[in-house]
Amino acid sequence: MSSTADTPRYPLSTRAAALRSSDVRELLKAAQQAHVISLAGGLPAAELFDTEGLRAATQAALAEGAGVAALQYGLTEGQPALRAALRTHEAGRGIDMAGRELLVTTGSQQALDIVARLLLDEGDVVVVQRPSYLAALQTFTLAGARCVGLDEDAEGARVEDLETLALPARPKLVYLVSPFANPSGASLSLRRRQWLLAWAARHQVLVLEDDPYGVLRTEGQELPSLTALAQEVPGARAWCGRTSTLSKAVAPGLRLGWLVLPRPLAEAAARVKQAMDLHTSSFAQEVAARYLESGRLPAHLARVREAYRERRRALCRALTDAFGAALEFDEPEGGMFVWARFTDGTDTRALLPRALDAGMAFVPGDAFYAEGAPRDRLRLSFTTESPERLREGVARLHAAWRAARGG
Repeated sequence: MSSTADTPRYPLSTRAAALRSSDVRELLKAAQQAHVISLAGGLPAAELFDTEGLRAATQAALAEGAGVAALQYGLTEGQPALRAALRTHEAGRGIDMAGRELLVTTGSQQALDIVARLLLDEGDVVVVQRPSYLAALQTFTLAGARCVGLDEDAEGARVEDLETLALPARPKLVYLVSPFANPSGASLSLRRRQWLLAWAARHQVLVLEDDPYGVLRTEGQELPSLTALAQEVPGARAWCGRTSTLSKAVAPGLRLGWLVLPRPLAEAAARVKQAMDLHTSSFAQEVAARYLESGRLPAHLARVREAYRERRRALCRALTDAFGAALEFDEPEGGMFVWARFTDGTDTRALLPRALDAGMAFVPGDAFYAEGAPRDRLRLSFTTESPERLREGVARLHAAWRAARGG
């Protein structure tokens, strides 16, 4: 009979051994319990999936004469039909492909991994937002890089600090989620986008724009993406890349994203991907291509935006009514998250077990920092619960908070 003493000690690499688990992924396990109202995971609303459209797209992908492309090995760069559909999609965002190439990836997470393997060596510096997307921090750390943060304000990441930031070395990469950054919901202002692109061209540092949430704008005016703006800033086109995904717009189960890079980098990126997985699922790509060709996406996104607008407003009103001045937050104009700070110094990591006992889940804010994390912040997602359940979730959070304060 084996015992814990008999458990093998495998010689993990230094990087793998140091890699911390994702708080979000761990919380998703707790949130599976029926009594828990989860405001933790960044999941799209399952009841809004266009299952009818995806069913028809699947049938079309497997139709006589087309099924071979869906079931056979494919090109590393991606299936031609999907690449064409995604180019059209990107053109609608003001992005042209002159001097660029588009690579289909297994989710945008793989795009980050490809860029990390492509550019980063042990000890290289990556500049990120502070706070930043947790899975990106994991990816860059696993590549051996050091993440250095840019603080945020009302205009998004304070990119001008790149001129004064005490960096241990010249950065290899600047990585930003904009608009509606995860977790903060902040969007980089037009002025800062232009400044960053000019800086990147001057210093020849690649800026990677991660844009999973731009299609989820529900208020305000859309700003041109960094990649579109780079077409107007002298020299910037060669130093700006972009990744996005169908996970938020269509369905995460497709595991489809894409990476747009200047052509020389894109060719090298394709070789990196080839060594990782040969190619992304041909079947998923052909289904997605048929779905995008069907013309159903705009109406689907309109329905999603309307639902998310209602849910975000319900969450923000409930937070204000319950906590008043004890909880500060800015209501975002889109995306999936509300980022909040307790003004009384509440430690959200310590609050989480009480909240779970009360039947609600959130993500403590310290999960989104590479170092020097504040303990008074939390991320709340509003996408997967109804307005009524969101209000109940806030009530449970408030009860846990009051109990923690002895109230």
